[in-house]
Amino acid sequence: MSLNTFGHLFRVTTWGESHGPALGATVDGCPPNVAIDEGSIQQWLDKRKPGTSKYTTQRREADKVKILSGTFEGKTTGTPVQLMIENTDQRSKDYGDIIEKFRPGHADITYYQKYGNRDYRGGGRSSARETAARVAAGGLARAALARLAPQIEITGYMTRMGAHEIDRENFDWDQIEQNPFWTPDAKAAHTWAGYLDGLRKSGSSVGAIIEVTARGVPAGLGAPVYGKLDTDLAAAMMSINAVKGVEIGEGMSAAMLTGELNADEITMGPDGPEYSSNHSGGILGGISTGQDIVIRFAVKPTSSILTTRKTITKSGESTEIITKGRHDPCVGIRAVPVGEAMMACVILDHLLLHRGQIGENQGTIG
Repeated sequence: MSLNTFGHLFRVTTWGESHGPALGATVDGCPPNVAIDEGSIQQWLDKRKPGTSKYTTQRREADKVKILSGTFEGKTTGTPVQLMIENTDQRSKDYGDIIEKFRPGHADITYYQKYGNRDYRGGGRSSARETAARVAAGGLARAALARLAPQIEITGYMTRMGAHEIDRENFDWDQIEQNPFWTPDAKAAHTWAGYLDGLRKSGSSVGAIIEVTARGVPAGLGAPVYGKLDTDLAAAMMSINAVKGVEIGEGMSAAMLTGELNADEITMGPDGPEYSSNHSGGILGGISTGQDIVIRFAVKPTSSILTTRKTITKSGESTEIITKGRHDPCVGIRAVPVGEAMMACVILDHLLLHRGQIGENQGTIG
């Protein structure tokens, strides 16, 4: 299986399986002299790890990261950084009933059709557990950004759970870390709690929409035509397990706007260009404008549910299946820190590319 690496200069390769002894990431291209230790990465993994509330899978994983290479005396050396997270709470017996069956909505059938084998224990590489490695790499990217561009802030939050959406009038940045759903709307969090509790008890699941905003990103990141910042951001978010849709700025809603409504008018402010709105999501022509970069992605409902579903066996026989085990009723909750991590990795990668080719922006305005 190839293609487990993303990035241009800041390159991340993830490895490992859901029920293997460990998983992790090898990061090549991190600048030297970035202050880093296991604790500074662990804070981000703690946001993603399972079992943090009754609304997430009850698999008990500490998700303790170990740095095996690439640092000396608390700083990166410029050599590959190896990050490892041991699996400690696998219950592979929960998957004994699906050895010969394909779970609807999972990658079981496509992995088998492509490779002629599959890891039925939680899905192997297709499991959302793989995202722990991304979050670890994202922690390293955040540390590098803190050194190179400390003004950049990356924040993810949930804006929709099933049919229930936040009220933008209630948006409060300070609320995001005050509830188990990472939502900026306290009223929505209260509604979602009762809604998801009912789904959890019934053994069902629901999808979600996650929004990630990067504030303080300088103008000039990204390059035409095939190195666009939004191209790499969209690919990064789409690569996250269970993601089925991505949009930037106005996204799909731009199709409903006129040119007058969609174009963000520009004026000259005391510190440079200012925009009347941000329908572009902070990116024009694949290059950052200096505005907030805003991206959203849709996460499908967890396919592991306790409702009987029709399927087939490897020999092609019709059968039925119930997926047992410990699963997230809304996997979108733990996708929030994953989206943040992917944003951090892509922004850092493009910052390094820009610095390598251009240095400082060439076009001065005002």
